Amino acid sequence: MEKTKESLLKMELTKQLNIICKEINRRKNNNKLLSYNTGKKIHQKQIEFHKCKKRNRWVFGGNRSGKTECGAVETVWLARGIHPYKENKNNICCWVVSLSTQVQRDVAQNKILYYLNPDWILDVVMLSGSKNSASMGIIDFIVVKNIFGGTSKIGFKSCDQGREKFQGTSLDFVWFDEEPPYDIYLECKMRVLDRNGEVFGTMTPLKGLTWVYDEIYLNKYNDDNVWCTFMSWEDNPFLNKNEIKALSNSMSSDELNSRKYGKFGSNGGMVYCEFDENVNVIEPFDIPLDWQDIISIDPGLNNPLSCHWYACDYDGNVYVVAEHYEAKKDINYHTKKIKEISKMLNWKTLSNGNYYSLIDSAANQKTLASTKSVAELFLEHGITVNTNVNKNLFVGIQRVKSYFKNAEGVSKLFIFKNCVNLIREIKSYFWKDGDTPYKRDDHCLDELRYYIMNKPDTPKLILNKTLVQKDKERLLRKIKNSYTAL
Repeated sequence: MEKTKESLLKMELTKQLNIICKEINRRKNNNKLLSYNTGKKIHQKQIEFHKCKKRNRWVFGGNRSGKTECGAVETVWLARGIHPYKENKNNICCWVVSLSTQVQRDVAQNKILYYLNPDWILDVVMLSGSKNSASMGIIDFIVVKNIFGGTSKIGFKSCDQGREKFQGTSLDFVWFDEEPPYDIYLECKMRVLDRNGEVFGTMTPLKGLTWVYDEIYLNKYNDDNVWCTFMSWEDNPFLNKNEIKALSNSMSSDELNSRKYGKFGSNGGMVYCEFDENVNVIEPFDIPLDWQDIISIDPGLNNPLSCHWYACDYDGNVYVVAEHYEAKKDINYHTKKIKEISKMLNWKTLSNGNYYSLIDSAANQKTLASTKSVAELFLEHGITVNTNVNKNLFVGIQRVKSYFKNAEGVSKLFIFKNCVNLIREIKSYFWKDGDTPYKRDDHCLDELRYYIMNKPDTPKLILNKTLVQKDKERLLRKIKNSYTAL
C-alpha cells in the first residue's frame, strides 16, 4: 500500500516537474531578448550604441549590418524598464517612426513584435487588420507591461502621414528607422523636450549629403548630445563570410560605400577618404616639450580664423593638439586667444619671447583698417609669422593624404578630439567633378596643408637621448598604438 502511495507521489511530482519545465521553455522561447548579444558571438557596435548616454544617437549602417536590430531592442528595453546600461523608468511613452506604413509593417513593427514576449503585451490597437494577427496589419500602438508596475505605450508613426500627425504628444523617446524628413525630425525633438527624453536613429545613408550628414555626422552645431557610429557587414558576427564576399564582388564602389559600410556618398567623393575617425582622432595627452613643432594659421576677419598647434615625435608622427577657430573677430582678439592657448600648453617661444607660426601668404596684404599688413600686425602682438608657405593645392592634398594613411597602410597624423572644427572640415571636404575640391569650409584644411608641406620628409632626430626622453617616447608610442588598435 505504501509503495503504491509512493509511486503515485512520484508520478505526480514528475508530472508537475514536466509542466514547470515546459513553462520555463515556453517563456525562454518567447523571450528573444535572452539570446540578444549573448554567447560566443557579440556584436560590439550594437553594445557601443546601447551603452552610449547621449540623447541624440545615430547608427549609420549598411544593409544587414545589425542596425535595425539594436534600434528595436533599445525600444523594448526602455519600454519594459529593463535596460541593462541605463536608468530605467515607469510608464514610458514612445514612438517608432518609419518612412511609410508598409515599411513599418515589414521592418520596425516586425522587429518590435519579435523581441516583445507575448506575456508582456497588454493590448494592441490596430490602424488596419486584426490584432489577433498583428504582424500582418498596421499597428497604431502597443501597450506593454513595465516591470515597475505601470504600463508603457509604443506608438508607430510613418513619415508619409506628414508633419501635422507628429504634433501635440509628450514622449520619452523616439526611434527613427531610416532617415526622416527634416521637419519631422525637428517635430519629434520637440516631443521629447519636456521629459528630457532622447531620439535615436538607425539608417543606411542612401540619400547622399542630407541634413543628417551636416547635423549629426558633422555635428555642425557642436552639440554635446549628438553621437554617431558606423556599422559595416564585418561588424556583424552573424553574417556568413562567404556571403559577404559574394555580395561585395557584385557591387560597385559607390554601392559598397553605403550598403556595406553605411558611409555617406557624394558625386565627387571625399577628398581625404583615407581619414578614419577611429584611428586618426585620439584622446588628448600631455605632449613632451621637445615634441612641440609649430603653430599654423589661416587668417580671417569676417571669415573664421583657423589656428592649430602641431607636434611631431621622433618617428615623424604628427599630432594636432589644440585649436582656435572663430569668425568676425579682429587681430587683437585672435592674437590674445592664441597666446592664451599657447601659455596653457606651455608652448615654446622664440628667443625674443614671441610665438612662431606659419601663415597664409595673403597675410602680406594690408587690411582696410590699417596701413600695415596682417603679418606685421601679428608681429606687433607677439606672434612672429612666416608667410613663405607652399600653397600648391594638389600636391598639398596628396601629401596630407599620405599622412592619414601611407602606402603601407600606416597612419602618421593624429588629431586630438578637442579639435572639432578640423575634424568637421575633413569629413565635409569633397571633390568637384574634376581634380579640385569644393571651396567651402576649408580654413582648417588650408593651414593643415601649410604645416604638412612645410615639414621635411625625414623625421627629426635627437642623439644621446636621456632616460626620461626614452621613457616618454616608449609610453607615448604605447598610447598611440593602443588608439590605432581600436
